[in-house]
Amino acid sequence: MVIGIKDQMVYRHLLVRLDMKNPLDTLLASSVQCLIEKNLGEETIKKVKDRLFERYGINLTQAIEDFHKFDSVLQEFFGQGAEGLEAKLLETIIKTEKTKENIKSDWITIQDQNFAKIFLEALGDPDKKAILNSVLDKPLIVAEILEICKVPQTSGYRKINMLIKDGLLIQNGQYLTDDRKRVTKYQSVFRNINIELGRNSVRVKTQMNKEIITESSILRAVNLN
Repeated sequence: MVIGIKDQMVYRHLLVRLDMKNPLDTLLASSVQCLIEKNLGEETIKKVKDRLFERYGINLTQAIEDFHKFDSVLQEFFGQGAEGLEAKLLETIIKTEKTKENIKSDWITIQDQNFAKIFLEALGDPDKKAILNSVLDKPLIVAEILEICKVPQTSGYRKINMLIKDGLLIQNGQYLTDDRKRVTKYQSVFRNINIELGRNSVRVKTQMNKEIITESSILRAVNLN
């Protein structure tokens, strides 16, 4: 199954201007946290959590979404081995690709099955899929999305919020109403999604704006971008 989702924003400028979290970091955070907690052990995780709160006043989830803070604490415990540990864990979740010219492309392959479920659940829900398709060519405000998709308002708002929380929809500009109120516009974070269903696994390959990949604090910390 292949769907095309065009993204025409300048992401880096957008993320700075709206003080947003990087969408890829939002998508990766849950899977990264699960792997970290599984591989580091309860005692080490407790020490890391305590140190994160001591230094930054944040919890583990917040630190992973702002990964350089987690990385700095991990280096206190593991030194130069922290980067290798992070890279090993992350490579079980996603894989970046290179072009024939040996340049990193804007395609990533999702290898973690729990991570892949985010895409399957969104595309398997007719309303969510319609919402994503409604912002193929340009960002829209919520009212416009609901009108185009013919989705009931209550469930429509709920599903749009779910897509935003999962990182599949992000803010892209604002609309100024007649009474001078600013209303946020939303657009899909992906340009293309290719899903291959195997007998016991799902392979998700996604094309994302290169600026999102470049500005991912998680990928930057382990030199995967």
